[in-house]
Amino acid sequence: MTIATSAAPPPTHNRSVARGFLTGGVMGASLAAIVVGIVIENEPLIAGGAFLLAVYVLIRYLAGMPRRAREAAIPPYLALAMIESLEAVGGETSDIPVKFDLTVAPDDAPAYRVEFTQDINLADLTDYRPRGILVVQYPPDRPLKVRIVKRPTPDWEERAASAHLDSAPGPALASDPLEGCGATLVGFLGLLLGAALVVLLFRADLFDRDDTDTARPSVSSSSTSSSSTTTVSSASGTVALGPGQSFLDQGRLGSSVAVLAKGEDKHRALTVVVQERLLTVVLAPTGTQAASRIDLDSLPYDRVPALVKEATTTLGVGSPRTWQLTADRLTGRVALRVFVTGSEGTAYLEADEQGKVVRRVSAGG
Repeated sequence: MTIATSAAPPPTHNRSVARGFLTGGVMGASLAAIVVGIVIENEPLIAGGAFLLAVYVLIRYLAGMPRRAREAAIPPYLALAMIESLEAVGGETSDIPVKFDLTVAPDDAPAYRVEFTQDINLADLTDYRPRGILVVQYPPDRPLKVRIVKRPTPDWEERAASAHLDSAPGPALASDPLEGCGATLVGFLGLLLGAALVVLLFRADLFDRDDTDTARPSVSSSSTSSSSTTTVSSASGTVALGPGQSFLDQGRLGSSVAVLAKGEDKHRALTVVVQERLLTVVLAPTGTQAASRIDLDSLPYDRVPALVKEATTTLGVGSPRTWQLTADRLTGRVALRVFVTGSEGTAYLEADEQGKVVRRVSAGG
């Protein structure tokens, strides 16, 4: 059968822009509060920064519960769709993210074009070709949130085998209004403003400390190579990897931490923050007795790749844009938290000092 199509774009959700900006602002303010608190030796500020981020994630999760309950109670809509184009956008595992441009033809509504990214097993990639007909599903109130049904029922499989669709006029709408450069720009702007607000609020303490502590010795060194850049000071250390490298590579994270913290520095770390190619270790000021210190030798570095993989594949974030792991002892015990952000929202899991998962919070939408 042939289904004629006409473009009638579904409504977009501009509130996603505000959510992206707010998420960036909270992350910027939280990280800035931790760093500023360490510099001015203000432990309540350090704890407040971590608490702010945890509370925001919890609020997002609770706010999304009614919508998730509605979606669970109402079956998703099914529709036929035609592949306009597809492109593998990365990945080095058996499941790779593929960017699809589809014409979606609902039975009871005009057809429309949509772009989205979904993980496809490398062995199944040959099943997806331009002009091919698929079965897709989406929540009734969110027609842009399209996902491919990999194993449709026999009835829908038969419909897809015999259907012929016409292309809907473009351009294709993004399943995530913040997809691409816009997402990076809005989130980064929020992060900068959040960090700047914290610095402005505590600028007097920062400047006074600079004036009174000029005689305090400080050690700083920097080394750069074609593969990574390492910077170490008395308050923190960072390692930035070059292209094609990751802290998820076997042994990379533990060896990099060992470079940043040696001797007594291993026992005065307050926070460890890890991203794909950026590592930061924040150290307590020399001579202070912070109760929230962690022993860097005790962290389960070999469990980090598995924790990140679990967070990016099981928490409802289908196409994660970024992930971040933090390790601290702000609650009295060592905790590793992996935060994942994607079009579905922000999710995280928490593990103990042995790397065993003790809590999972799915994407709040």
